[in-house]
Amino acid sequence: MSYIGRFAPTPTGPLHFGSLIAAVASYCDARAAGGKWLLRMEDLDPPREMPGAARRIIEQIKAYGFEWDGELIFQSNRLHAYHDAIATLQGAGHLFWCSCSRSELARNGSLMYPGHCREFKSPRRDAAVRVRVPQGSVAFTDRVFGVQEEDVAEAVGDFVILRRDGLFAYQLAVVVDDAFQGVTDVVRGADLLDNTARQIVLQNMLGLPTPRYLHLPLALHADGSKLSKQTFAKELPTPAESLLVWQALTFLGQQPSSGLKTRSPRELLAWGIANWLPENIPARQGFVPEAEGERP
Repeated sequence: MSYIGRFAPTPTGPLHFGSLIAAVASYCDARAAGGKWLLRMEDLDPPREMPGAARRIIEQIKAYGFEWDGELIFQSNRLHAYHDAIATLQGAGHLFWCSCSRSELARNGSLMYPGHCREFKSPRRDAAVRVRVPQGSVAFTDRVFGVQEEDVAEAVGDFVILRRDGLFAYQLAVVVDDAFQGVTDVVRGADLLDNTARQIVLQNMLGLPTPRYLHLPLALHADGSKLSKQTFAKELPTPAESLLVWQALTFLGQQPSSGLKTRSPRELLAWGIANWLPENIPARQGFVPEAEGERP
């Protein structure tokens, strides 16, 4: 099967250095394999989205030399596909409707779902839709972190795929869209490593293929917190700064020489593709260059 990878940012803000690490890794991994690199905008949570962020992300991707294949997909245009998936899961008896609130779950001493509403197999008003998770471990081999195994029923419980406010959950949308786009390889941050078993549960229920997974070490602020939009990571500047691409390759263990620091972003990506060694990616978190990890 030909390699198809993807980069799937959320438009809750512009890209930052941590985003660049994920983009560089997914791009180089796909291109080094002679594969395609797709772009998908995961815009399914309007209350959290920043006006103009999707447009800004596209500008940044272009400025840093990335070229995607095929159509740019917005998840907000694919709600019908998620409804179809829910209908399929309901028809197979995998779903139930849950009206439990977070405060009610917290009174049980845990936010893990205890199974109160499992008998409600038909739609209910003002209720979330949960997956009836089967017992048993889910195992997969991550290309950086090795063999992973989780009993989702024990570790997470029955999880939500449609929120009570009517918004589709990430777990469902990512599974449906990866299959729709024919994605064979998922390269993303290690903060999503513990989501993978839940996604495999859904893939199995829907009869969809499971991609290969490669999770990347997280970039950290000096205080040890994850570099993210929520922790005020600095926006990737445009025009593009070549040094940032060089630093991303270095963070990923690819060892570009210091003489490459002044090359254009496109030239640095070409070097990364030609010299890509995913086995050199460290299975540990790392601190970002001070200037990129600063908070305002």
